[in-house]
Order: sequence, then structure tokens, then C-alpha cells
Amino acid sequence: MTDTKKQKAKTPEHVAIIMDGNGRWATKRGLPRSMGHRKGAEVVEKITKAAKELGIKFLTLYAFSTENWKRPDEEVSTLMGLLRDYLKKDLEEIQKNNVRIRFIGEMNMLDKDIVESIKRIEANTAKNDAMTLCIAISYGSRQEILAAVKKTVALVKRGDISENEIDEKTFSDMLYTNDMPDPDLVIRTSGEQRISNYLLWQIAYAEFSFTDVHWPDFDENKLKEIIENYASRERRYGKA
Repeated sequence: MTDTKKQKAKTPEHVAIIMDGNGRWATKRGLPRSMGHRKGAEVVEKITKAAKELGIKFLTLYAFSTENWKRPDEEVSTLMGLLRDYLKKDLEEIQKNNVRIRFIGEMNMLDKDIVESIKRIEANTAKNDAMTLCIAISYGSRQEILAAVKKTVALVKRGDISENEIDEKTFSDMLYTNDMPDPDLVIRTSGEQRISNYLLWQIAYAEFSFTDVHWPDFDENKLKEIIENYASRERRYGKA
């Protein structure tokens, strides 16, 4: 039996956030849901800057899931319009802070002009090294895992690797996040306490923090409070 050891958590290297509550924020104020999504998009720049100042090196944001495609056509159209504006305007400010921007998800489900914008932003920020902002768009973890399985099977069939050579690292290298460390902390806003098909493989050992604050009201102070709480925790490890 291996000894369980404790260690005090420090500032997380990688924080993943499920940005929930835009629609509820708007409904509560008698506003159209689109206003909530627009307000939520404005928060991203503030939280990215705050995360960078706190020493977080990787920030992954759940912006649009594969399940979101099932929403009413009008809402999806509004979200895609906001995404276009966001890619053109908001991310320009983030790039100025030496932030590398990555996108993960099923890009084949997005319109061509959005994909072209994504590729351009990734290329333009590839050498930025102060922090990595990873945005999950048209993302679903089960779909990601299935795609990784297919890639791994293809490698075996080609003879590039043997079945016995497949390990956790090999499989992790097949995922969208292959150039990033696994999240240390997952935050979900708006009171829900579920994962929603988000980074299922990657968050196996992550800590969790759930807050009732809707994403449009989430601010630098709340992020700092959560990070301080994380840093005060004792993490248990089963490996000696």
C-alpha cells in the first residue's frame, strides 16, 4: 500500500472555467438572453488579465459546447454573431498582453469565416509566452475522447506504435490539449454543480470550485478569492 501524502496547494498553473449563467443573468434583469451573452463576453478580457496577474499560466474557458448547437436557431445565430465580433475586437486587446490564444473543439462545425479567424489569431499569438488563453468552442469532451481513440487506433494499424506502448501520455497526446498541462482547478459559475462534458480526461485530479455568481457578474475579486481558497487547501496524493 502506498503512503498518502499531503501538500499545500499553490497558485494553480492551469485554471479551467465553465462560464455559466449569461442567460439567467439577462432574464433576471428583464433583458434578452443575447444581452447576457454580450456582457459575458466582456468579462473574458478582465478575467484573463486578472488570471495573468495572479500568475496563472493557462486559462481554459468553456465558451460554446457541442450541446449548445441544439439551442433555438435564433439563439445560436446570435451566439455566432457575438463570436465573430469577439474574435475581431476583444481578442485584439488580449493579444497585446503577450497572451497566446488557443482554440479547442470541433472546428468543422463552425462557419468558414470563423475558422479562418481562429487560425489567424492562433498564428499571430503563437510566440506569445506570458500566458495561454484556451477557448473551447463547439467542444465536447466525449467527442474529443472518441477522436483520440480513433487517432490511437490508426497509429497502431499503421505500425507506428504497438498496443503495449499505449499509456496515459500517449493518449493525452491525442487530445486537443496535448500542448498544455492538465487543469489544477475547475471553476463553474451560476450555481450549477456538474461538469457538462468538459475536459473529462484532463480534470481527473483537479480541484473544484462552484459559485452562485452568474458569469457576467464574475470579477477579479471573486477569481482572487477562489484562488486564495485553492492555495489554502491540502491536496492528497495516492502516489508515494
